[in-house]
Amino acid sequence: MVYNRFNNTPPASRKISAPRGVTHLKYLVLYFLNKISFQKPPLDYSQQVALMQSRGLKIDCVDTAVNCLSHFNYYRFSAYLRTFEVDPSSHQIQLGTTFDDVLNVYLFDRDLRLLMLDAIEQLEVSLRTQLAYQLSHRYGAAHPHLQADLFSNQSSYVDGFVRLENEVKHSSEDFIRHLRTKYKEDLPPIWAVVELMTVGQLSRWFSNIKLRSDRRLIASIYAVDEKILSSFFEHLSLVRNFAAHHSRLWNREFTKTMKIPRYGDPFLVSSFFHLPDHDRRLRKIYNTLTISGYLLQVISSNKDWIRKIKQLVAAYPVDVSKMGFPKDWLSRPVWLCV
Repeated sequence: MVYNRFNNTPPASRKISAPRGVTHLKYLVLYFLNKISFQKPPLDYSQQVALMQSRGLKIDCVDTAVNCLSHFNYYRFSAYLRTFEVDPSSHQIQLGTTFDDVLNVYLFDRDLRLLMLDAIEQLEVSLRTQLAYQLSHRYGAAHPHLQADLFSNQSSYVDGFVRLENEVKHSSEDFIRHLRTKYKEDLPPIWAVVELMTVGQLSRWFSNIKLRSDRRLIASIYAVDEKILSSFFEHLSLVRNFAAHHSRLWNREFTKTMKIPRYGDPFLVSSFFHLPDHDRRLRKIYNTLTISGYLLQVISSNKDWIRKIKQLVAAYPVDVSKMGFPKDWLSRPVWLCV
C-alpha cells in the first residue's frame, strides 16, 4: 500500500488533571488562589553580585563577576550556583565556595554540550545513511517510506509522513527543490528526504519499521540490539534539544532515559552504570556518554571523542558523580581504551 496524503489531525488539548477525590472546578479554584504576583524587582549586575555575596559566595574580583553576569545572565548562572547551596530555602552557599568554583562548572558544561553535539551529529548522519541504504536496498525501491505497509503504527506513520511533507514543502535546499520540481512522487527518494529528518523524526521512523529483521539489519551496523538503538536515539533526541538550546547537561536528570542492555558486547555492557530502575542516577548523562563513545568507535574506529571527554573532566575540578559517573568509570572498557 502506498501512502498518498492524509489530513493532519491536531493533538488533543492538554488538560489540568485534578487529584483523586477533588472536583475539577475546586482544583482549578485552589490552583489559581494559591498563586501570587511576582514582586521581585530587576537587579543590575552589581546588585546581582552583592546578592551572591550576601548568600556566602566568595568573590575576589567583583569586576570579573560583573562582566561574566553581563553575558551569562544571572538566572542562568544561578542554576549552577544552586548545586553549592546548603539551604535551598535561604540559598545559603557552602562555606568557602568561590565564584571561580561555580564558573568552572559553567564552563565545563558549555564544553560538554559542544562535545555532545559533535557526537550527535556523527551518530545522526550515520543512522540517516543506514536507514536510507538498508530500506531502499532491502525493498529495491527509492521510496520505501511511501509504502505504509512497511511500518507498524499507521497513526505514527501518517504523522511522520505529514511532518516530512511539511519539511519538504518549506525546504530551501537546492537538491530538494530540484527533486520536487522534476519528479511527481509526494516525497523525494529516501536517501534525500532523510537529510531533512531531525533526530526525533529519525528515531520514530526507525522504531516504527514493522519487521524486526529490518530493524535488526540496521542495528547490526552498530553492534547493538535494535531495541537498545531505538531507545537510545529516542533519548538522544531529548539530549540534543537541551544541548542545542544551550541548556544545562551537567547534573541534569533526564525525564526520558534509555534502556541499558544487560546482554551483548561485554565491552559496552560492563561500561554502563547498572543500577536499580528507581535509582535517580540513571537519569544522569553518564550512560549516554558511554554508549555515544562506544558507537562512535564502532562507526569510525576513532577514539578521539572518548579522549576529549576524559581531557575535559581532567581540565575542570568538577564533581562527576553529579552526572551519574561511577567511582571506577576510568577503569571501565569504553573509557579505558584510550
